[in-house]
Amino acid sequence: MPGRDITRLQNRAARVLLFTLLILAGVLTAMPVWSQSAAPQNDAKPSTAPSSTQSSPAPSSPSQSSSTPASPAQSPAQSSSPPAPATPGQTQPKKDEQDQKLNDQGVFVFRQDVNEVLLHASVVDDKQRIVTNLTRDDFTVLEDGKPQKIISFRHEDIPVSMGILIDNSGSMREKRNKVNQAALNLVRSSNPQDEVFIVNFNDEYYLDQDFTNNLLKLKEALEKIDARGGTALYDALVASAEHLKRFARLEKKVLFVVTDGEDNASNETLEQAVKHLQEENGPSVYAIGILGDEEHPKRARRALEIITQRTGGIAFFPKTLDEVDEISKSVARDIRSQYTIGYHPTNPRGNGGFRQIRVEAKAKGHGKLIVRTKSGYYAGAQAAAGTR
Repeated sequence: MPGRDITRLQNRAARVLLFTLLILAGVLTAMPVWSQSAAPQNDAKPSTAPSSTQSSPAPSSPSQSSSTPASPAQSPAQSSSPPAPATPGQTQPKKDEQDQKLNDQGVFVFRQDVNEVLLHASVVDDKQRIVTNLTRDDFTVLEDGKPQKIISFRHEDIPVSMGILIDNSGSMREKRNKVNQAALNLVRSSNPQDEVFIVNFNDEYYLDQDFTNNLLKLKEALEKIDARGGTALYDALVASAEHLKRFARLEKKVLFVVTDGEDNASNETLEQAVKHLQEENGPSVYAIGILGDEEHPKRARRALEIITQRTGGIAFFPKTLDEVDEISKSVARDIRSQYTIGYHPTNPRGNGGFRQIRVEAKAKGHGKLIVRTKSGYYAGAQAAAGTR
């Protein structure tokens, strides 16, 4: 997605550092003794500083300050060092040779039929209690109003690739400690084989920790607080979704965002952001809006509701900061209790366009059941023009 690389340089300090390194490299390569043995120029990292229209990665590490985002070269998809394996005693997911396995690095991966549309669905009853005992025959899937044949069905706790996005604008300064603790408790309550990255955002966005399941590294990234500036929520969501698309090793993808205000700094509009998030195999978005002191709370609330409803997540609006921790744990429970439903669309995916989805559930012994999943997706490699 051009212009939305979450790992690119976005601040003056990092560019100054890069410029200094480039000058030093130029001096060294100009020396005769070095000129004969220097590596080819196209192997330099990088040759020019990224501009606002470039997405070249910075030669940085996830452990550095939030002023210098991490490089995609350190993503699990490219790194030669795999994340720490599950500790003894952790429960491994059930193995199905057709669609899931452990790869040679001990990482749980998902094998999907390339023509299959996968839905991750949460089901609650009329009292908002999670329902976990349904079967394939209890579900009906409709795409653009037409019934679809379910070809795969699972209900088990499979690990996810997750991005945690925390608002780092000036208004969040006094809230970050409790928010950070809630984010860590979300990870603790999640599947131990999840892979998680951290993005702190204000009027720009920073990848302060790439995919890992190491709680210490995640804690260090969350503590990179530089509360200032505005809120570029939509830009951060789009960039994080692109990072999941490019580097996530797990099929199931989630974004969890905590913010206390309306977006006032993004280049993306709300409609554009939703369109990106609804691309095929896009993430579910869960959001916590701490909007007590927000200037336009209704507008901010509505934006979070639209984003989460259309991607199959849910938005929470706590009355006090003390509620955030329990909400984060309920998000983890929701993710771990979902059904995974697959179907081949009767309308060939090559036709492109937006496809509206509705999933219904009925079962004996249950009253009205409410199914929450994404409201639709853009078929094909590229999203079609227009939004819902």
